[in-house]
Amino acid sequence: MIPPAFGAEFRASLLDLFAWRRDVRRFRREPLPIGTLDHLIETSCLAPSVGLSEPWRFVTVDCASRRAAIRANFQRCNAAALSDQSETKQGQYARLKLAGLDDAPCHLAVFADRSTRQGHGLGRHTMPEMIEYSVVMAIHTLWLAARAEGIGLGWVSILEPEPVKAALDVPSDWIFLGYLCIGYPQAEEITPTLEHEGWERRRPTSSVIVRR
Repeated sequence: MIPPAFGAEFRASLLDLFAWRRDVRRFRREPLPIGTLDHLIETSCLAPSVGLSEPWRFVTVDCASRRAAIRANFQRCNAAALSDQSETKQGQYARLKLAGLDDAPCHLAVFADRSTRQGHGLGRHTMPEMIEYSVVMAIHTLWLAARAEGIGLGWVSILEPEPVKAALDVPSDWIFLGYLCIGYPQAEEITPTLEHEGWERRRPTSSVIVRR
């Protein structure tokens, strides 16, 4: 099979995709077209995985009571995170809506399964955490695929993993990596929200490169 040629126009569009990928916090409530989430998950499974282990496990969360349990978890953790901030940062933090839990039409929890026999353990004897890294690659692939279709994704990290696993009734040995809110964003912005709000600034690339 002859591989496709990725020309300059494609590379420029790909760079735009990377630049315009945002962690979305404000969603429109309109549902995604039927089958869209399944299509995005299928695309995410094209991500690389250690030993071709494909350790990602996706849980679509449609049940209202399960969503309510996740939201209660978030509220507890969010309150603790706010109390840990300095007085200066508290005002900024309080203004930020750090989850689209109320508005996003699709909720997707993502886990890593270290017990999988797929891949026969290749590449993870010395670094078993490669299983989790593989799942993060799948999340990022899904993120980009969603953005290419004008769909936003917000990664909710302010959650306690064990209550999430209990609320979603998943195997106890699965490792919780992310709760994703997915839907159409209320607005498009190339500048990250945290940077726009003055929370933090991007550092120059040269500052993170060490040459030996």
